[in-house]
Amino acid sequence: MALEICVKAAAGAPNILGDCPFCQRALLTLEEKKIPYKSHLINLSDKPQWFLEISPEGKVPVLKIDDKWIADSDVIVGILEEKYPEPPLATPPDFASVGSKIFSSFVQFLKSKDPNDGTEQALLEELKALDDHLKAHGPFIAGEKITAVDFSLAPKLYHLKVALGHFKNWTIPDNLTHVLNYIELLFSRESFKKTKAAKEHVIAGWAPKVNA
Repeated sequence: MALEICVKAAAGAPNILGDCPFCQRALLTLEEKKIPYKSHLINLSDKPQWFLEISPEGKVPVLKIDDKWIADSDVIVGILEEKYPEPPLATPPDFASVGSKIFSSFVQFLKSKDPNDGTEQALLEELKALDDHLKAHGPFIAGEKITAVDFSLAPKLYHLKVALGHFKNWTIPDNLTHVLNYIELLFSRESFKKTKAAKEHVIAGWAPKVNA
């Protein structure tokens, strides 16, 4: 029986998958584990009543499993790993937090109005740390096999690439070759292509925050 998952609909396009990296992480896990599922696209600016009853905080993603609705992508990924152990995607604990500060560094740089406030440098340092890690352990974070931490990072790196390219005309430096190779490996996976939001919806999603 197919699982059910509520994910973000695109802003202004309620029938199209939206730009939530946490939703994509959950969808990537379902795809990679070949678990049948049905998506419900939720318009977050006009949340339906039935959705608020299962997710009182109005957050996505939420997954229905064993007749219970589960929130939070960390919890969802953990439960899917437990219930559907094949293929195993659990990340070894030593590697679970690699790259964990990239997303917050990206958001601070994206919102920054002052080129000298250190936010670009902070993001570059996080990306350099990831590059060094991949150089030592790659091609994926835990080595030869892709794991949960890669599916957490992939959507965030996609947002980083699309949003910074659009709003700041900024790209990841060419000398971070291991990061660039890693991104190519992730973005070329069938599961990623199937679950990513269109670039214009990522841009539309960030526009209010950039212009705030």
